[in-house]
Amino acid sequence: MAEVLVVTSKIKKHIKETGGCNTSAETVEVLSKAVEKLCQKGVDAAKADGRKTVMARDIVIDHI
Repeated sequence: MAEVLVVTSKIKKHIKETGGCNTSAETVEVLSKAVEKLCQKGVDAAKADGRKTVMARDIVIDHI
């Protein structure tokens, strides 16, 4: 398993409170991977624009 980039307890609490469901370990892994990819998109966009600061506009969420 790669490094976890989301707070597992917060994810589980949110899913339980909003949907009444339990959360598998794989769910946390998938969410962490999604966050990692979004961060990389931001880094790539900032560098392409000649900046060292990732801004909100650098992170585009395609499918939600």
